[in-house]
Amino acid sequence: MIPVALVTVISALTFSSVAIGADVRDQLQGVKKEIKEKKQLLRKTAKVELQVSGELLEIDKALKEKQAQLSLLNQDLKGAEQNITRTEKEIDRVKGETERKKQEIQRRLVSVYKAGEIGNLRMFYSSGTFPQMVENLRYMRGVIENDRRLFAEYNGKVAELSTLKTRLEADAARKGKLLSGIARKKQEVEEEKQKKSSYLTKVRQDKQQYLSSLRELQVNAHRLQSMVEKLEAMSRKSYTSKADKGATKGPSRDLPPVPDKGFGSQRGRLSMPVSGDLVGRFGRHKHPEFNSYTVNNGISIVASAGADIHAVYEGKVIFADYFKGYGNMVIIDHGGGYFSLYAHASRIARRVGAQVTRNEVVASVGDVDSPRGPMLYFELRYQGKPVDPAPWFR
Repeated sequence: MIPVALVTVISALTFSSVAIGADVRDQLQGVKKEIKEKKQLLRKTAKVELQVSGELLEIDKALKEKQAQLSLLNQDLKGAEQNITRTEKEIDRVKGETERKKQEIQRRLVSVYKAGEIGNLRMFYSSGTFPQMVENLRYMRGVIENDRRLFAEYNGKVAELSTLKTRLEADAARKGKLLSGIARKKQEVEEEKQKKSSYLTKVRQDKQQYLSSLRELQVNAHRLQSMVEKLEAMSRKSYTSKADKGATKGPSRDLPPVPDKGFGSQRGRLSMPVSGDLVGRFGRHKHPEFNSYTVNNGISIVASAGADIHAVYEGKVIFADYFKGYGNMVIIDHGGGYFSLYAHASRIARRVGAQVTRNEVVASVGDVDSPRGPMLYFELRYQGKPVDPAPWFR
């Protein structure tokens, strides 16, 4: 894309101070391009800063959630430990009670065993009546069954408490592992937060550097613009003075352009300057990345490296040199206020002052300062202003 500032370059080439004007404009063009790049960097930096800030908010949110989870797990773990302590105390209490019952049962069983059948008979015959004897036997059976039941309850309680203790210990171990995992996750989040914070700091520092550099470039551009305006004023004055001197010698021999002659009559008749694919069209286009609009003053044609670039019409070469941002560039004056421009060439075949014919080779396709590899950037201008080349080609 050729900026509007290039209009002044073409205008200056028609004046007497061509070399000085081109040199200054070359500098101005470079500064303006750098300003544009800095502005793009600022927009990118602002986007990155916003993105990183959003990521930091998400990280802070995740960190708070992890901390809340950690607090809950700590509470759960504390509750589990309290349950284990209560269970252990309950086990000790039940063990003591059951042990006493067990000893009592053992003593009774020993007594019954020692008594044997005689003891049973004695108990049987010691009863005053038969019903009393039956009642005594029933009582003894009840005592023994009760002791056995107590012993079984003891075993069941011990087993139950042992199972509960095992489960609680397993829960405590599991929660301990979860606690360790959360602690590691917290460390990871903290590290990520620190990394993002450092990155955000760097982005902000870069932004300040870009702003400072941009301000400096804008000041330089203003100075160069003032210098260009002075040079143009001097060139116009010199051009006007020469024209006035020529007018005193007699009427001008310049005739108005004839519609069916010259470059102006070639609309729809020109051949493309190079064979290739049209990738950039003339006019205003929306930039896909920055959501802004750019103006393309010409067309871009991707072609094979080294392919011949042809003059679209006869004329005189008024510029043939490197131009910052556009590589090797050729400008041809076709008369009647019409100019054609060919940029990014790898080789220039004609020099300033050379007369060229229609379709004559003036350069070769290259990629010098090209954003898309080997290509030709082509412009048509009328009285210094860019015009859409498309309607001029067959």
